[in-house]
Amino acid sequence: MNMKRALLPSQQRTLSSLGENIRYARLRRDLSSEQVSERAGISRNTLIKIEKGNEGVAIGYYFRVLSVLGLDKDFMLVAKDDELGRKLQDAKLTVAERASKK
Repeated sequence: MNMKRALLPSQQRTLSSLGENIRYARLRRDLSSEQVSERAGISRNTLIKIEKGNEGVAIGYYFRVLSVLGLDKDFMLVAKDDELGRKLQDAKLTVAERASKK
């Protein structure tokens, strides 16, 4: 049995903020939900879910909407500067030799 785990409140807030940002981007471009959903090839209901930060919407649909809004390049910013990952990686590195004490 596959049990779906609920998002943590902080994770849900992040997703809600993303949806809100997408909605504001659409409104700034003076595009209706019908226009964006049609251009993205999704239902208006799916767009509404995206703009509410619904976790059940496939990431590909988020990407389609961002593409319609001209924001698809923003996807390339996700984990671009993985500061935590780099620190964890650096912590695992060992120094093979010590520098000479001249």
